[in-house]
Amino acid sequence: MKIMIVGRGGREHAIAWKLAQSPIQPQLFLAPGNDGMLNLPNTVRVPLEETDTQGLLDFARSNGIDLTVVGPEAALMVGIANAFQEAGLAIFAPTKEAALIEGSKQFAKELMDQYDIPTAKFRTFEEYEPTKAYLDEIGAPIVVKYDGLAAGKGVVVAMTHEEADNALRDMLLDNRFGQGKVVMEEFLQGPEFSLFAMVNGEQVVPIGVAQDHKRAHDGDQGPNTGGMGAYTPVPFIPQEQVDWAVEHIMKPTAKALAQEGRPFCGILYGGLMLTADGPKVIEFNARFGDPETEVVLARLKSDLLQMILDILDHKPVTVQYNDQAYLGVVMAANGYPGSYPKNLPLGNLDAISNLLLHMGTKRDNGQWLSNGGRVLCVIGQGGTLAEAQRDAYNGVARISAEGLFFRKDIGWQAI
Repeated sequence: MKIMIVGRGGREHAIAWKLAQSPIQPQLFLAPGNDGMLNLPNTVRVPLEETDTQGLLDFARSNGIDLTVVGPEAALMVGIANAFQEAGLAIFAPTKEAALIEGSKQFAKELMDQYDIPTAKFRTFEEYEPTKAYLDEIGAPIVVKYDGLAAGKGVVVAMTHEEADNALRDMLLDNRFGQGKVVMEEFLQGPEFSLFAMVNGEQVVPIGVAQDHKRAHDGDQGPNTGGMGAYTPVPFIPQEQVDWAVEHIMKPTAKALAQEGRPFCGILYGGLMLTADGPKVIEFNARFGDPETEVVLARLKSDLLQMILDILDHKPVTVQYNDQAYLGVVMAANGYPGSYPKNLPLGNLDAISNLLLHMGTKRDNGQWLSNGGRVLCVIGQGGTLAEAQRDAYNGVARISAEGLFFRKDIGWQAI
C-alpha cells in the first residue's frame, strides 16, 4: 500500500513512525517530510510544499497513492481534501469547509453557541476602538484570540488590562497575523486537556487524551508557542469526564458540522478545560495536535493504518493502548517563538535510546543541523509519568545542542 503523508514536522514524523509499524507494511511518501523521517523503513521524500494542492494531487495520481494523510492545518484550509475527494482519491483529512472549525475562531464559537456545545462566553470584533471599549467595560482576566490561523500563537490569556490591550493592538492595529477579527472570551479556570477523536460524518471514535504545555518557559511563563511538551495519560482528568466530553462535546460537534452541510472526516481535536461546571471547549483543531500526537501515538497499541482505513469505510474502529506513560520534551531554538537562528549543530542524536522525533532539522554533509523554531521532540516512557519524565530528560541531557532550550517541568501538573 502506498501512503502519502503531507507535512514536515514532529507530528508527521510521529504519524509516519506509527504507520510504518503496521502489519500492512506500507510504502510511505513524505511530502515534503524531513531528513529525520528517512530513518523509517520504506520511505521516500517528495519535494512538494504542503499547500501545493495541485502538485500533490498530480503526484498521487501518477504514483498510484492509495491513501493520503494530512498533518498541517495550512494544507486543510487551501482545500487539499476537497481536491482529492473530487478526484476520487482516498484522503484522511477534512474539507476546507469542515476545517473552518479551526480556521475561524468566530465560526467555531458561533457553531458551539447555536448547538449548545459548552464553551466560554464570547464577543467578536473587527476594529480596535469598540474592542478596547469592551475591554474597559469587562476588565481582565480575559482571553484574546485572533480569528484566523496563527500557528498556535494567536491566543493571549491576559491576566491584566494592559496585557489584553497590548494583544488587541498587536492583532488589530499592527495586524501581526494579517488582517482579521478578534474573539474576546470569558476567562475560564481549571486544568486543560486535549482530546483526540477520529471522525467520519457522525461516527466519532476517541483515540487519546494528552496535556500540552503552550508557554515557552518553566512554570507556564513566557509567550504562547506551538507547544513545548506533552504527556499521556492525564491522571487528574477522570475517565467519566472524558466520556462526558465525548458524548456532549465531540459527538454533538461532528453532528452539527454534518447538519451544517460540512461533514467532518479526519482528526477532530478538542482543546478542553475541566471547569467547576464540567468540560468546556477552549478551541477546536481540525488535525492531529503537535506535540500531543507524539505521545498519543506512542501509547496507542492499535494499528493506526487499520484504524484510518476502518473509519474511512464507516466500520467499527478498534482502539487499544499499552500500559505505559509517555512524556515528550521539545527542544527549541533560542528566541522561539520569536525570531531564532537556524543551522545550529546537533550532536549525539544516535546516542539516546528514546524515541526521537524530528520537528525542524536537516542533514548537511553528515551533520545534523537545526532548521526551525521547534527542533526535536524527545519521548520518555515508563510505568508512571514520573518515570517517563525521568527517561525523557535523560535523553535530552545526552543530546549536544548549543543554542537550544527546553522546559524542565513538562508534566508538572500530574507529577
